[in-house]
Amino acid sequence: MQFMVIETFKAGGAKEAYRRFRDRGRLMPEGLEYIGSWVQADLCRVFQLMACDDAALLQRWVTQWNDIIDFEIVPVVPSSETVAAMAPLLDDPPKAADAPLSAASPDFSRAW
Repeated sequence: MQFMVIETFKAGGAKEAYRRFRDRGRLMPEGLEYIGSWVQADLCRVFQLMACDDAALLQRWVTQWNDIIDFEIVPVVPSSETVAAMAPLLDDPPKAADAPLSAASPDFSRAW
């Protein structure tokens, strides 16, 4: 399974995180796979795509960094898999729950 890991540096954490990474590496347990990462332009957050079959591996990894980083971990599915999963459902007649929000919501703009 894949996970989008959103890391938010605590005060002073960015410099310490890069120092720790330089000196000790990612500190990942065996079985946790790093796929890629993207750093927010202001250096406040990092978005990492990780993969593993056991979420406990993510928990073990987080404990190596949670003194300087706050984590949000979101299970994600590749869009190609979502497209394939949704394809059989697209030919069904639309239901009220499938209607766009604007069509189902009252127009409050006239009340003002």
